[in-house]
Amino acid sequence: MEASLGTIMIYARNMEKSAEFYSKLFNFKTTGKVVDGLIELTPTCGGAGILIHQAAKSIKLGQVGVKLSFHVQDVANFISIAKQSNIEFGPIHEAKGYQFSNTKDPDGNSVSISSRSFRDQ
Repeated sequence: MEASLGTIMIYARNMEKSAEFYSKLFNFKTTGKVVDGLIELTPTCGGAGILIHQAAKSIKLGQVGVKLSFHVQDVANFISIAKQSNIEFGPIHEAKGYQFSNTKDPDGNSVSISSRSFRDQ
């Protein structure tokens, strides 16, 4: 049986604020409207879509059980552009042939940008 990852569900305290974060920073298309309890974000350059769902008060957000990692070719340039929207990333880490950096979304969920998929094999 084959399967592919098509959608990531993100629980948020403020659905609109989270949708804006992912649409502005990572160029996801969205109407920003809540439909059937969800805000849908569609990737513009391939990959999985995102659904933003209202978090129940009982859900503890911002845990490190899941980290979203976005592929970017130039980590330093991406961070520079993000700063223009007042989004701060941590230091750039050097790994084996690639770089990555981390931030948090409005609900404290871990988000990473990485050039790993663009490294020379």
